[in-house]
Amino acid sequence: MCMNGLDSTIVNPALLTIARGFGAPVTAAHTVETAFLVALAVALPAAGRLGDRLGTKRVFLGALAVFTAASAACGLAPSLTALVVARAVQGVAGGLLTPVGTTLLFRTFPPHERARLSKVLIVPTALTPALGPPLGGFLTQHLSWHWLFFVNVPVGVAAVLIGAVGIRERAEGADGPFDRTGFLLATPALGLLTYALGTGPSHGWTTPAVAGGGLLGLALLAAAVTHLLRRAAVPLLDLRLLADRVFASASALALLTSAGLMGVLFAFPLLYQEALGASALDAGLSVFPEALGLMLASQAVDRLLPRLGPRLLAAPALALATGVFATLAVPGVAEHAWAVRALMFCVGLVLGTAVLTVQIAGFDGIAPASTGQAMGLFTIVRTLGGALGVAAVAAVLAGSGVRGEEADPGPYRVAILATAALVAAGTPFALRLPARVQQAGPGPSSPASPAASPPRQQA
Repeated sequence: MCMNGLDSTIVNPALLTIARGFGAPVTAAHTVETAFLVALAVALPAAGRLGDRLGTKRVFLGALAVFTAASAACGLAPSLTALVVARAVQGVAGGLLTPVGTTLLFRTFPPHERARLSKVLIVPTALTPALGPPLGGFLTQHLSWHWLFFVNVPVGVAAVLIGAVGIRERAEGADGPFDRTGFLLATPALGLLTYALGTGPSHGWTTPAVAGGGLLGLALLAAAVTHLLRRAAVPLLDLRLLADRVFASASALALLTSAGLMGVLFAFPLLYQEALGASALDAGLSVFPEALGLMLASQAVDRLLPRLGPRLLAAPALALATGVFATLAVPGVAEHAWAVRALMFCVGLVLGTAVLTVQIAGFDGIAPASTGQAMGLFTIVRTLGGALGVAAVAAVLAGSGVRGEEADPGPYRVAILATAALVAAGTPFALRLPARVQQAGPGPSSPASPAASPPRQQA
């Protein structure tokens, strides 16, 4: 999972070098990242269902093996086309790794131990993605871009061998046939929407490929939702889980907080580089303290959640995060490096507290048999939220006339304020979280049964 998190950001600083190495324009090199993100989105709908049918250990290790082999193929790619294809395969495997791996852990540890589990999960979800840009720049500058992918191979091989021995199989044995109709509708829908959101800011929202892909994705998504709600047998994605008030509120918060966080991490480096003249390395290092704040947040949630409860912990954290985001947009703040680092640390601390609290609370009453479906759905919402946040920032900048050579920091500050508004919009949903989470449960070897889950108020 750490490799997957790292690979989501490590290639960004090397795109120019990759383009020059293959004699291609930079716009063509961006397909390396687009292929990864689209393929990752395509794999997400089936992740929970595959884990239930085949077993989380089997799917997780299979995806890890494919991810490792695809990493080697990326490093050995003789052409840009071969690199894009290998990167797409890597994305499909990565789309399975995180939801299935997290499902495995959530089934292993009962609700009352998941706050402590967040200390471990924060590393692949927060720290390694933040390490990606500076590590990618270092490897590209001192070795070559090929090593961005080669570093995965020994780690992946070792992880597969250790996992084959140390991970316990957990298959829930999903009943009913595989939902082919849901798969054929939801998979291209998410892929097309991710493509449109990812390429729209650079290629233009009205270009035929972007506009057509986005509209077709929305149409397929509407058809998929209709099918999934009407299907009597086990659907590919159990949207009925959103009838649970707490899980629905947690999912909405995941979308908004992911949009705000990914949006500000996209907007602020642009402000730092294009408007204030900082280097790419300085921009990457300026946002790195956010990951350190997230690490500390995992420690705080472990101690505060049992005392305060999800509602009293998440709502104030979101309010504070809104204030920190807005402060980043205040004129004169971005010009002071240590003020930026301190504020980014606070972003990780307060927003991380809210995010971790939301995930723990959202799954508090989900039965083990439904954890795979719930985690797949939650991951899809969070992934689309991040794409929406970046697209919203890009739309604000495009509407302000920014074309990449802009010296006026005003439009970038407006974009950062838009991310603050996204975070603020999550506060009403935080007030719908429960006052307390479960404090007792069976041991790690015996996950709570569905009957042990408390009754939930329906939305």
